[in-house]
Amino acid sequence: MSNDSEIRKGRHCVFDMHVHLVFVTKYRHKVFTDQHLRALERIFHDVCDDFGCRLEEFNGETDHVHLLVNLTPTTQVSKLVNSLKGVSSRYMRRDYPELAKHYWRAQRLWSGSYYAGTAGGAPLATLRKYIEHQNRPD
Repeated sequence: MSNDSEIRKGRHCVFDMHVHLVFVTKYRHKVFTDQHLRALERIFHDVCDDFGCRLEEFNGETDHVHLLVNLTPTTQVSKLVNSLKGVSSRYMRRDYPELAKHYWRAQRLWSGSYYAGTAGGAPLATLRKYIEHQNRPD
């Protein structure tokens, strides 16, 4: 895992962007065991790599998971989320047939909604104060 203060470099920018994601199972079913969570972590890691992102942290409980993803400036969070949820749902259905009973009706593992919040860096109040006190050219 990377250092909390690691700044990444792109072709034309320097960046340090993180998003905290939470996915909840469909109907909040208590689906996951430790084995399922380990498999999900591997899947999420691979999907993040495909997007040029890094899965910094992962954990979960029986009915939801938390991800901390280090993003690139060109990553669209909604596209990343769609891929993370779609790929993981497909692979989990394929590799763990015992989960099929939780897929009834909609054939989906995940709820259609998700939480995404920015993480890291200075608090907003500190950033506002910093920008407010910048010297303006005369």
